[in-house]
Amino acid sequence: MSRRRLQQSALPWYLLAALGSPQTAVAQNKPVTVAILPFQDRGSYGQDKETFRALQLGIPATIASELRGHSELRLADADRVHRALPRQEVSATTGLDAATAARVGKEAGAQYAITGSFADFYGKIRLDARIINSESGQIVKVVSNDPRQDDLSQLYRIIQTVGHKVLAAARPGGSASTEGPNEERSIPTDALLQYSLGLLSKQDGNTSAAREHFERALAIFSDYPEAREELARVRSS
Repeated sequence: MSRRRLQQSALPWYLLAALGSPQTAVAQNKPVTVAILPFQDRGSYGQDKETFRALQLGIPATIASELRGHSELRLADADRVHRALPRQEVSATTGLDAATAARVGKEAGAQYAITGSFADFYGKIRLDARIINSESGQIVKVVSNDPRQDDLSQLYRIIQTVGHKVLAAARPGGSASTEGPNEERSIPTDALLQYSLGLLSKQDGNTSAAREHFERALAIFSDYPEAREELARVRSS
């Protein structure tokens, strides 16, 4: 494995990327490209609508953070993904269909596009992630959380587990990952929700509100590097 591939670990909040296809990556010893796109709320109840809007960004951002640094993956350019995303379709209740997600992934130079959906029914979570081939538009695999692991208080662990299922499905040859979720890392749900609200406020152009949400996330959980990084960005903007 080359030193160059090992050093490619920078990760924007909604992207994850690598080069090649599962078939050619093994033969050519190249990583695989994956772009992580917004997730869709399938109809959640029990919290305010703003929180569910925020999770459409917070869930993929957290999946991306979980997959950061894996040597078989590298990132597509964040600006290319941002430009390719159809704003009106991302906010629609139907979310991104496979064809649209594939187009976004292809325009971003990604082999795979990852999108999905979630539903929170009064504290019971269902999270699904779809791995879509950007060239063919076909859904390669759908991965979900274990129904026995569905409590809102375990939101971070749910996202973390689904993220590693995505890794196993997207890695070259579809081989199972030998690196499981980091059991030592745990983010309280309240902090993750504040982080997600910060991402939403930032997207909406409200940097003052974004700063407040990131600060609240850090007040709840000081060891939250993603919130700290985003706070630094909005403070410097």
